[in-house]
Amino acid sequence: MIIEPRPSVSILRAGLAPVWAILFAMALCAVLIAWAGGSVLTAYGLLFKGAFGSAFAINETLTRSIPLIFTGLAASIAFRAKFYNIGAEGQLYAGALAATFFGTGLVTLPPFLMIPFLVIMGALAGGLLLLVPVLLKTKLKVDEVVTTLLLNFIVLLVVGYLIEGPWKDPMSLGWPQAASIIDEGVLPPLLAKGRLHAGLILALAMAVLMWVMIRFTVQGYEIRAVGNNAKAAEFSGIKVNRTVIMTAMISGGLAGMAGVSETAGLKGYLTLDLSPGFGYTGIAVAMLAQLNPLAVVPAAIFLSAVYVGSDAMSRAINIPTYIADVLVGVSVLAVLCSVMFSQYKVRLRA
Repeated sequence: MIIEPRPSVSILRAGLAPVWAILFAMALCAVLIAWAGGSVLTAYGLLFKGAFGSAFAINETLTRSIPLIFTGLAASIAFRAKFYNIGAEGQLYAGALAATFFGTGLVTLPPFLMIPFLVIMGALAGGLLLLVPVLLKTKLKVDEVVTTLLLNFIVLLVVGYLIEGPWKDPMSLGWPQAASIIDEGVLPPLLAKGRLHAGLILALAMAVLMWVMIRFTVQGYEIRAVGNNAKAAEFSGIKVNRTVIMTAMISGGLAGMAGVSETAGLKGYLTLDLSPGFGYTGIAVAMLAQLNPLAVVPAAIFLSAVYVGSDAMSRAINIPTYIADVLVGVSVLAVLCSVMFSQYKVRLRA
């Protein structure tokens, strides 16, 4: 048996590969739903209804997709340059720390200046947090998977110390949380009712901006060249280390924006449970999107719908919500396999 590349890959084949993969994942998870004693059609119907069946459901699905778009973009940009950033969770909290430090009264500006200021500070915090792992990678060849992953736990410990100690809000009635973001720094809501806020507009704008950068700019070409073949890129005159550092700063900045959107847009204050794992789920978003910044948006909405809809499904027919995690994991694996088979074919040896 021989695996060989296809002479050409049609746009239709490439576009349908993720769709077939997700349908395959749903079919596989149907077995688990039936095993748990539920009706497959009823369960999937409730999942869809819980995610899109009402204005409130759509509002919640889009709200939950905002940090996933940011962290999905962070992973997709970094992975393009073969820099495997597993620390978006820590960078998200770094952005939230920056928003809390500057946005609780230290700086007071009009809203049209205060909100961009907090976003920029959060992006800088996320990027600077990633500076240590990327320098260790480029200068000492230290594996970035280990360093970025371990930084997540360090940042969480720092957050826990601050909200239990010097940053604890005296008005929180003993709950471990920081002071609230001042009104000038709060991201405005997009609808009169619901939790959807202007962070969605920022996330969509960043997705378009990242796509334009990757597709049409010199920096994007260098990122793609380094990711495809770093030695060939260096031979052609591209400064590989500089490109990897720049890519890491962009990736960390995007993840930091997720922290700002959750702190200044959704909750209004910093807590230790600000993220239920958005940084890690962002990797799944990037894989589903095949590292395409524009495709990150529907991938994030899909995963958000799975998580939001699974809660409604679980309450209605007593199906474990862990099936949502299985569906996400199987979807990612199925997409990776489908992409491979859309570009390669298996031929039996003569």
